Amino acid sequence: MDTRPAFDAYISSDGVTLDDRDVVLLRAIDREGSLNTAAESLGRSYAHAQRRIVELEDAFGSLVERQRGGSGGGGSTLTQTARELLAAFERTRASFEGVAEIAETVLTGTIAERDGELVTVETRAGPIRALVPEGNGRAQLSLRADAVTLTDPADTPVPEHTSARNRFTGTIVGVESGERIVRVAVDVGIEEPILALVTEDSRETLGLEAGSDVVVSFKATATRGVAVEVTES
Repeated sequence: MDTRPAFDAYISSDGVTLDDRDVVLLRAIDREGSLNTAAESLGRSYAHAQRRIVELEDAFGSLVERQRGGSGGGGSTLTQTARELLAAFERTRASFEGVAEIAETVLTGTIAERDGELVTVETRAGPIRALVPEGNGRAQLSLRADAVTLTDPADTPVPEHTSARNRFTGTIVGVESGERIVRVAVDVGIEEPILALVTEDSRETLGLEAGSDVVVSFKATATRGVAVEVTES
């Protein structure tokens, strides 16, 4: 089993997930004062929008108060439950953005091989394939945490079955939780831990905690950098 770097904010209840698309619909209803007009303004079918609201209400409670009559089929307003749900969604989004803002690992090493923009950089942990447009010598690489996959060492696929050829075994040295998103720091023997973002569900499923062994994987195309000059003093 592995983490999947899909971190759009969402809130779940009873197997139903409210995501950004649903939030856009609820806000349109609040703005337009009508479910029909809201769906039209978003280029969605009224029937589909209505079905979606019913699905959400089955899971979260009453979200839209409807009034019959009028040329547009009556007015619609958001309930207090809907407004609280929107506020909770924004807190979840802010939590992710706060965790993700500095979730990046900087790696350094020496460029050993070059094939166009793709290079092999020798680091203390081993070779890393990365994109470095030009230059040779030392390289500084940047790796976004949401591009990193963590797997249980026993469940890690063989290299031939994945495009993430950069792979290191390490030990978790830090776990920082937001409301829905968790930042995991993994020591793989280089200058600083590699950071990965996972959902809280993934953290629980994989049992990610300090001291656990994991395999860190990431694609060359997710690892970008520049060659840096080394000046002698």
